[in-house]
Amino acid sequence: MSFSRLISGGKWLAQKLSPSTTAKATQTAVEVAAPTRRTLFSRLSALRATGGTVSEVLNDYEMEEKMIRKDELKRCVKGLRNYGRYQHSLEIMDWMERRNIQFSDGDYAVRLDLIAKANGIGAAKDYFKSLPPRAKNKYTSCALLNSYCNNLMKDEAFALFKQMDELNLIDSCLPLNNLMGLYLKLGQPEKLPRLADEFVRRNISRSCFTYILLMQSYADLNDMEGVERVVEELSNDVEENTIWTTYTTLASIYVKAGQFEKAEACLKKLERDKMPRKREAYHFLISLYAGISNRAEVYRVWEAMKRAFPTVPNTSYHIMIQALAKLKDFEGLKKCFEDWESSCSLYDMRLATRMISCYLSEDMLEEAELVLDRAMKRSEDPFATARERFMVYFLKKLRFDLALKHMEAAVTENRDWRPWPQTTAAFFDYFMDEGDVDAAEEFCKILKGSGSLDSRAYHSLLKTYIAAGKVAPDMRRRLEEDGIELSQELQDLLVTVCPD
Repeated sequence: MSFSRLISGGKWLAQKLSPSTTAKATQTAVEVAAPTRRTLFSRLSALRATGGTVSEVLNDYEMEEKMIRKDELKRCVKGLRNYGRYQHSLEIMDWMERRNIQFSDGDYAVRLDLIAKANGIGAAKDYFKSLPPRAKNKYTSCALLNSYCNNLMKDEAFALFKQMDELNLIDSCLPLNNLMGLYLKLGQPEKLPRLADEFVRRNISRSCFTYILLMQSYADLNDMEGVERVVEELSNDVEENTIWTTYTTLASIYVKAGQFEKAEACLKKLERDKMPRKREAYHFLISLYAGISNRAEVYRVWEAMKRAFPTVPNTSYHIMIQALAKLKDFEGLKKCFEDWESSCSLYDMRLATRMISCYLSEDMLEEAELVLDRAMKRSEDPFATARERFMVYFLKKLRFDLALKHMEAAVTENRDWRPWPQTTAAFFDYFMDEGDVDAAEEFCKILKGSGSLDSRAYHSLLKTYIAAGKVAPDMRRRLEEDGIELSQELQDLLVTVCPD
């Protein structure tokens, strides 16, 4: 198991701290397949588009090639796992088990991790319990611990850690790193320094990610002196513990703290000393240079990335468009988007939605509508998220009729659509400002039809009645019929809206 693809600092890192690798579903998986496994891996990668099952692909390939080596199957598991294809990866391992291919300790751990991601933590716990005693070792225990931490199951995580400690299974940094990541995700950064002391007490070497987590904990506490102490400690440690993500983490901390000169120094040092041949590194450079408003460096890194790789995937365009939007470089933004539209093989609705947001933020309604029109001709993805941008925009302009038009279109296009909470809030803000109870009730009918009429929506509806100075004698009954639990705040509002 490896942390080698774990990138970035901040809470993003804490959320992703895992023996598994970061999913990048928008990038073509075949692109990184090694030549020795290209044929099998490409067939498995194409399953989402072609249909069929993993077993069918493997059986057919076995018929053609006579034998599939275990190392080739493991490479396919790893490759698909890297791109978030957990179910397909798990099905490969299930096929291996049916063929009586012997699992190593690491294989059991990978399978447990895949089960947790594909079928849930409950299934992972059951799998761990079913393992033979020899397989309940530090590898599988650490995989289960990681799953607990990813699911914010603090009590279970610390109980397992204690059990591992009693069995002398804690001899590496992984279990402690997982607990540190859990504390960050729980918003308890003050707990990390004490855990860091455990490395010394147990004579366990810190890893590069231990330092990254520590830096982030002090940053979350607004303790820049603490961050600098960790940097000093890192400088005295082995060279291998300083990796490219160390620099991006530190740079992002400096950006957030407004220390732009230090941030830029980190980025320059990254390019000079630790720049890997990875798109991710270029992506972070582009985003962080945009964060310090350095337009020239954003374009320089963008051009350098295009020279370094033969193709520019949708993910890279998305990063660049976000950066240009932050810089408010609308001329460059338009050119970048048009370059992508003219060359993309797969139309990514996320990019179109981002462009729509940028245009609407500058009141460029006509340009935003043209983007949606073109997207609807080329994309098969849902358009609801893009339409929500228009809904919020028109509500701010007091054009409820046009906002409602987009909402009705979103419901028509996708019956399973649920509006984002901020979209719902924007509608109710409008209703309250206008004192428009009738429109609010019509809106609630749409929410109910989409399964989105919850306690928050009722809370806003009641406040709308109060803003309009109106009452609704049947409101208590409606809440009961819709299965809404009455919080104290709802009960207080009902006293005014639904008097006895």
